[in-house]
Amino acid sequence: DWSSDVCSSDLGLTPPDVRPRVTREIDSILALTQRLVDNGHAYATPAGDVYFRVRADEDYGKLSHRNIEELRSGTRFEPGEEKEFPLDFALWKSAKPGEPHWTSPWGEGRPGWHIECSAMARMTLGDRIDIHGGGKDLRYPHHESEIVQSECATGAAPYVGTWMHIGTLMLEGVKMSKSLGNLVKVSELLAQGHSADAIRLGLLGTHYRADHDWSNAELEQWEQRVALLRQALTRSEEHTSEL
Repeated sequence: DWSSDVCSSDLGLTPPDVRPRVTREIDSILALTQRLVDNGHAYATPAGDVYFRVRADEDYGKLSHRNIEELRSGTRFEPGEEKEFPLDFALWKSAKPGEPHWTSPWGEGRPGWHIECSAMARMTLGDRIDIHGGGKDLRYPHHESEIVQSECATGAAPYVGTWMHIGTLMLEGVKMSKSLGNLVKVSELLAQGHSADAIRLGLLGTHYRADHDWSNAELEQWEQRVALLRQALTRSEEHTSEL
């Protein structure tokens, strides 16, 4: 909802130039996966899955400041997996009943979560990214995996110049998520009569790395502050026009 065209326009946000979609980048995902297989950083299983070898890169864990053995603690093989090592993550998954799937050199299947982002970023921005954002809960395993697979595939390091991980947006102390259904949608706030300025200031009022518990009471306070700012601007304009 935050990134929809309607809400972006209503909030006065500048829309992104490109909005890549995984379904349009299957070929680039397959090419990136094949490159990792060819250089020995990934391997295919008889079942048609492809995994990244985390032990083939000593830097795995550098973003979360943990080594492989620390990350491995408590990790177990899942039933049916054919991994060489518990932390090895999927680049390509064999097709399961009811799931979308595409043809690959390893059989019908679909991309893993991490490789999708590396492929789309590379096609849009190149081998290196200046600033990479995302929720702090994505540091491991998502961003950690994104780093090693990108750097091992392209040889371009560092993959990201600056990481900017944002805090968690919560509602009554619980993280907002689609699965819980506890989302506060911009479209609903606007429909309730809240101003775009108050919504934006409400989000900007907390440091980007800090967790934020969203509340209607706080939003009302921001509405009052917006009103004061508008009054100050009006008086300033009136005073300027008199000069």
